[in-house]
Amino acid sequence: MDDDLQSMTREQLIAEAIRLRNGIRSHRDSSGHDLCWHHPDLWSLLPEKTDPVPVVPEWPQFLRGCVRYRQSLDEQGRSFSRSRQEYED
Repeated sequence: MDDDLQSMTREQLIAEAIRLRNGIRSHRDSSGHDLCWHHPDLWSLLPEKTDPVPVVPEWPQFLRGCVRYRQSLDEQGRSFSRSRQEYED
């Protein structure tokens, strides 16, 4: 799957590492409502060109997952800033 790395020069590998780091940083720096979105831009950094179709949970299961994710932020990030900003479409 990662055979392309074997043929890259040192300079190409460095450029690839920088490109991947920038993509990871962009995802890491997501905040607020952006944390809840589908992230095809992150996945597009991979060399394999697929367009995965996600399995979407039904609403009750989905909302339980959202609530659990938000609870995990309370547990793992007690010092994180909080916002009352509503989602705007």
